[in-house]
Amino acid sequence: MKRIAIILCLLLGNTTAIHAANRTDTSYALTHVHIFNGFKPQIIAARTVLVRNGLIEKIIRADEPIPANYTVIDCENNYLMPGLIDVHTHLNTLDQARRALHSGVTTVRTAGVPSYQDVALAELSRSGETPGPDVIAAGVYVTPDLEESILADPRLAVLKNGVQSDEELRHLVRVNIDRGVRVIKTRGTERAGRADTDPREQVYTQHQLQVIVKEAARAGIPVMVHAHGDEGARAAVLAGARSIEHGSYLETDTLQLMQQQGTFLVPTLITMLEMLEQEYEGVLRVRGTYMVPKLENVIQEAHKLGVIMATGADNYYDEQSVNRISLEVWHLVRLGLSPFEALQAATVNAADLLMLGSRTGRIATGFEADMILIPANPLEDIAALQDVLLVMSNGQVALKRIPFARQ
Repeated sequence: MKRIAIILCLLLGNTTAIHAANRTDTSYALTHVHIFNGFKPQIIAARTVLVRNGLIEKIIRADEPIPANYTVIDCENNYLMPGLIDVHTHLNTLDQARRALHSGVTTVRTAGVPSYQDVALAELSRSGETPGPDVIAAGVYVTPDLEESILADPRLAVLKNGVQSDEELRHLVRVNIDRGVRVIKTRGTERAGRADTDPREQVYTQHQLQVIVKEAARAGIPVMVHAHGDEGARAAVLAGARSIEHGSYLETDTLQLMQQQGTFLVPTLITMLEMLEQEYEGVLRVRGTYMVPKLENVIQEAHKLGVIMATGADNYYDEQSVNRISLEVWHLVRLGLSPFEALQAATVNAADLLMLGSRTGRIATGFEADMILIPANPLEDIAALQDVLLVMSNGQVALKRIPFARQ
């Protein structure tokens, strides 16, 4: 069996290499741009960004000559910044990936999908068959009841009665890793979006979470933990989780521990705000009126204590959804973060959380050409993120709305 798997991997690798080699890479010169590079709270005015082989090759002054054989895109004095990063999404289709990309999101981390569609999406982006977004795949959620996800892989059949024991937890982690995931998603507490569960109720103990973290660490894979309640979140931090997702009821002691441990907070406020809307009825809407202010207070305290935050929209990028990273950034500013801090949560911080900080999240020479163009200075007008004019992901133009004037 192992020999067959190795052969299949080699064949897949060869196929990917052939496809990548057959794709024509275009070199671009993005002219007349003002740059927010992601790591300095300032705008670098009047520049041209040269892109070759999917990377930012060089940044030159606007008055410098453009080398031959570059496709010129006149950016019309708009503002260029790093592509947005969504570190908590459940997208699992090509249409959803396209919508994420068109909203300005060039990198995502999934937080559990029904099967391993996210792994396939990651390969399509990696091989250049699609422009992106790049996908850090989580595969199947490590949770006590897999429900229909037990059909994702025949090896999960042995977990039909639940995922509780140390060996059951290790088995699911191993299957995920064997399927090509790059992060493990598990839970510390129950869900907020179901009337029959209390989001404060702890699910896995610190010991169970440590089993998951240690097994994932054997393959160099980090763990993200869904946790609304303080007890489950604290257990996750002590177990070595890389990030806490949601964190609605976090107490000061746990936030201080996160700051000391370097644990990231992914508040996903934009999806919690959805609980206040008409589609949520009964107990869920009532619950939201209490949970949303609690989470907003957590965000403000986390900011004060220096907990590192990253942005996640926690949605599927369905056609009717308005949950977007651009709105999450806007709300972070509303809650007291400076525009620079909020922008970093969606770029530099998020890239660091995904352990991609040396590759993306910045506009700098040698970094991946993951960039978006917006119509105003984001350090002064954070709402400009809602109106993306151009998206470049891995050096490919995924969306281009300019020029508006006819030639």
